[in-house]
Amino acid sequence: MAVPNWLERLRAASKTALVQDGNHKIHYLFEDGKEMAEEYDLKTGQLVSRKWREKNTLGGSGKWQVEVGEPVSPLLGALESELIKESSSNPIFTRKDTLSSFQWRIRNLPYPKEVYSISVEKEQRCCVIRTTNKKYYKKFSIPDLDRYQLPLDAAALSFTHANNTLIITYQKPKEILAAEKQLQKELKMIKAANNEDCNCKTQ
Repeated sequence: MAVPNWLERLRAASKTALVQDGNHKIHYLFEDGKEMAEEYDLKTGQLVSRKWREKNTLGGSGKWQVEVGEPVSPLLGALESELIKESSSNPIFTRKDTLSSFQWRIRNLPYPKEVYSISVEKEQRCCVIRTTNKKYYKKFSIPDLDRYQLPLDAAALSFTHANNTLIITYQKPKEILAAEKQLQKELKMIKAANNEDCNCKTQ
């Protein structure tokens, strides 16, 4: 069965926990050298961010890739950051989950709701956003479903539009809800440091 396989991988990873700024931060180091960093809201248990990092070709640490949460802006010099800025009118694609669903927000999309259509491409294991005015097109996957080897379900997908933002919601399948509940119980048992200076690790 696929679900325990991913859970077992999480359990086997070396983990460091830290409580900071109202968030429970967990750093995972997997046997293959990959790293995952997650932050959960202490009060609600809701996932705030998830990032991944792999070793580069020279064996050093690569850049963090954001899966959930606000994208990390590239570090630029003071002068460059003033001269080189992404247009504030470009669509901005971010993922921000709720306890019961995966959710994506695309800001700076001013077109009315009836312009958009969102479909599930089961063979390609992705969702596709299209607009009738041909102004926006995007494919995106749901890595959580891939990790748990679960099929995409078009009935779980819905969307709305407000304040120039397209909000896409995919209801989490019961298998993932159960696995996340189990994982939260286990994460709470990890002794967390309360400052950045502690590098305590636990298995």
